Amino acid sequence: MNMAITASGLRKSYGDKAVLDGVDLSIGAGTIFSLLGPNGAGKTTTVNVLTTLLKADGGTAHVAGHDLTTAPEAVRAAIGVTGQFAAVDELLTGEENLQMMADLHRLKGGERKRVVSELLERFDLAGSAKKRSSTYSGGMRRKLDLAMTLVTRPQIVFLDEPTTGLDPRSRRTMWEIVRELTSDGVTIFLTTQYLEEADQLADRIAVLDQGRIVAEGTPDDLKRQMPGSHIRLRFTTIDELDSAARALPGSTRDDEALTLRVPGSGGTKSLRLLLDRLGESAIEAEEVSVHTPDLDDVFLSLTGHATTEATAS
Repeated sequence: MNMAITASGLRKSYGDKAVLDGVDLSIGAGTIFSLLGPNGAGKTTTVNVLTTLLKADGGTAHVAGHDLTTAPEAVRAAIGVTGQFAAVDELLTGEENLQMMADLHRLKGGERKRVVSELLERFDLAGSAKKRSSTYSGGMRRKLDLAMTLVTRPQIVFLDEPTTGLDPRSRRTMWEIVRELTSDGVTIFLTTQYLEEADQLADRIAVLDQGRIVAEGTPDDLKRQMPGSHIRLRFTTIDELDSAARALPGSTRDDEALTLRVPGSGGTKSLRLLLDRLGESAIEAEEVSVHTPDLDDVFLSLTGHATTEATAS
């Protein structure tokens, strides 16, 4: 696979505090890569270094095939960046914001008009193109912000917590747009505090903690590394629960909920064996469900922190 971004041993310190402490990355072209980590882990610093906004203290990196240190102009020409807050001019209309970006990048005449028109249509903003962006909803401003990033058709787009503060519907709209971008061959570098967002979108995830990558893999790979998969049985009477607990040694019971938690992967074989053991004792469960660790469990286990989203909940 062609690599859109590679980094080896990236380091960045402020005084005696190491914000990045030897970060290695390898991100395939046309994929969605998500960088997770608690507040202060170094996510935004990583983005700032890779987008040439900050100079690393050590290590090497290539973005879109260009060396970050020796060819920063070529890197900037190949990327787009959308930060945590929508960077739109609220005194201008949506169309004027896009025209301003086109002018800054020296798009002329018919090309300028075509690009602006296509982006307004693509992001469902054509109907509001003549309205000041100060009248837009949060979701519309985020869409306009991303559309402005795409004026130059970048190969790689950095999205630094792009859906912070959006309602669930607007967030899912952004997810659809991000997926469409990768279908066009664009590489997405996503930082987010929303684990569901990373789970839904990312081809690969890296977890950053205290300036170091502590785990990397697909969402399913990371979840499979966590212990805690179990099968949950619910019964209608305490007598049934007692009988099931005797038939299934090693299980954990909850008398108030009338449930039994049995360690297991929930695969077909283990589930069949479990139900066969209940059947041999003439025990019927009212409800059977399989529970596996999610990214919240992965995040908490690796970093010792809950995410901002989990903390708020």
